[in-house]
Amino acid sequence: MLLELTVENYAVVDRLRVRFHAGLNLLTGETGSGKSLVVDALGLLLGGRASADMIRSGSDKARVTGRFEVPDAVLAAAGVEAEDGELLIEREILASGKSRAYVGSRPVSLALLKDLAPHLGDIHGQHDQQLLFSADAQRDMLDAFADAAELLIQVKEGYHALRAVEAELGELERSEQENLRLLDLWQFQKHEVDGARIHPGEDTALDADRRVLQNLGRLQESAGAAYAALYDSPESALALARLAAKRLEELARIDPALAEIRETLKPAEIAMQEASFAVRDYLSRLEADPGRLDEIELRLAALDKLKRKYGATLDEVIAFRDDVAAKIAAIENAGERMEVLRGERHKLDESYQKLTATLTARRKTAAGKLEKRVETELKGLAMERTTFRIALHPAAPTETGVDAIAFLVSPNAGEEPRPLASVASGGEISRIALALKTCLAQPSRAAAARRTLVFDEVDAGIGGSAAEGVGRRLKKLAEANQVLCVTHLPQIACFADHHYVVEKHERNGRTIAGIEELEGAARTREIGRMLSGEVLTAEALKNAERLLKMTSA
Repeated sequence: MLLELTVENYAVVDRLRVRFHAGLNLLTGETGSGKSLVVDALGLLLGGRASADMIRSGSDKARVTGRFEVPDAVLAAAGVEAEDGELLIEREILASGKSRAYVGSRPVSLALLKDLAPHLGDIHGQHDQQLLFSADAQRDMLDAFADAAELLIQVKEGYHALRAVEAELGELERSEQENLRLLDLWQFQKHEVDGARIHPGEDTALDADRRVLQNLGRLQESAGAAYAALYDSPESALALARLAAKRLEELARIDPALAEIRETLKPAEIAMQEASFAVRDYLSRLEADPGRLDEIELRLAALDKLKRKYGATLDEVIAFRDDVAAKIAAIENAGERMEVLRGERHKLDESYQKLTATLTARRKTAAGKLEKRVETELKGLAMERTTFRIALHPAAPTETGVDAIAFLVSPNAGEEPRPLASVASGGEISRIALALKTCLAQPSRAAAARRTLVFDEVDAGIGGSAAEGVGRRLKKLAEANQVLCVTHLPQIACFADHHYVVEKHERNGRTIAGIEELEGAARTREIGRMLSGEVLTAEALKNAERLLKMTSA
C-alpha cells in the first residue's frame, strides 16, 4: 500500500508531498491541473519509462519518492529487505535522459523495480483500455485469471524445444541432396591431400635444402676458406692466437702482471677451435647430389599445387583437409542423425500437445468463471443487459498454446456477442475494463497484502447512473485494496474515503501544481464545482451535499 508520495521538479510540479490512506483515494481538479502527473510519477516508481522531458524547466533533475507498506513475506519473495514493514523507493531522472533507481536508499536496476511492481501496485489508464482490443492482451488476462503462469512456461519451453529439433531436421533434409552431390568432390579432395602426406613446415625446410644444393660450389669454396683462415693455414687465426699466447707467457716470467692478459686469450682459443671443427664438419657434409635436388624440386612443385588449390600455406591445406573430412563424416552420419531427430520430434510433439491440451482445458474452465464474474460486475455498472463471452478457437501452435482467444460482448439483449472493438462505445469499454480489473484483482486471487490499484480516467465516456455504478464498484474494490483514482465526475468523487484536489497556481511568474486533501465543507465545495462548473451555485452545493449523504448512507 502506498503511504506517501513525494514529487520534486517533475513537469509543472515544484515540490509536493502527499499522504495516501487505505480505501478509496480520489483525485479531482480542473482539466489540465496535473491530476495525471501524480499517476505518472507513481508509474516511474513501478519501473515506467523515464524521459528528460519530464524534468521541470530550469532544473537539472527530477525526483520521485514513494513510501510503501509491504509485508515481509512479499519482500522476501522478491529478495528485498525493508524496515518495520515499510519500503522506500526513489527514482531520479537526469537531464541526459538517464535515470537512477534506489530501493531502501540502495541503488538498484530498473529490472528490479519492474519485478517489485506486481507486489506494490497496478496502474490502469486509457492506454490499458485500448489494450482490451488486443487478442494477446485478452489471452494474457484470461491466463492470469486461470493462474496458468507455470503451465505457460512449460508450454513455451516445449514449443521452442520442438521448433529447434524441427529446424535442425529440416536443414539436414534440405541439404542432404546437395551434400550427396558434393560428397564425391570432398572425397577426392581429402584423398589428394592425404596422398601427399604433408607435414607442417615441410615446404620451408625443403626450400632451404634446395638453396644449399643449388649453391654447393660457392658454399664449399667459402667454407674451405673460412676453415683455412681459422685453423688450417700457417697464418690462421688459431695459429696467430697461440703465437701471441706463447709470447705473453714469456713476458709473464719477467713481469707477472701480464699473466692475466694471457688468461683472457684462452676462451678465444677454445672458441676458434670449436668454430674450426664445426666448419670442417659442415664441409664434410657438402656433397653434390643431383638426384636429391630433383626430388626436392618435384616435391616442392607438388606442395605448391596443393597450396594453389586448397590454401596459401601448408597449415591452411591441412585445415582444409580436416574441414572436408568433417563434412564427409557429417554426411555419412546424417541418416542416423535424422532418425534420432525424428524420434525426438515425435516425443516433443506429443509432450507439447499434452501441455497445450491441459492449457486449453484450464482456459475453458477459467473462461466460464470469468464470463459470469464480469457479467455480475457489469450489472453494478449500469450494464445489466450486457452479455460477456470468451471465445476459444483452434489456432496455429505458438509458444502460448494453440488457442485464439477473443472477448465478445453484446450490450443489448437479443444481439449476438461480437468483438469489443466493433460494438462497445468508449464508456462501455471503460466499464468493461473496470469489471475485468476487478475480477482479476479479487482478494482470493491477489497477494495476501493490500495492493495499490490506480485508475486514471476510468470514467471516460460515461455519466449518470453508469458513473454512479463505477463509483460503487471502486468503493467495493477498495475494501480489499488501496484504490487511487483520477476522476472528473462528481458521481464518482462522492464515494471517496479520502478526497484530494489538484490545482495550478502561479508563483514568481512560474506555474506550480499542488495537491491538497479535502475534508468537510471544502470537499462539498469541490464536488459542487464539479457539478456546476466555473461558478459555484447554491443549488450545486445542495446537490453536492445530497450526493455525499446518499453515498455515505
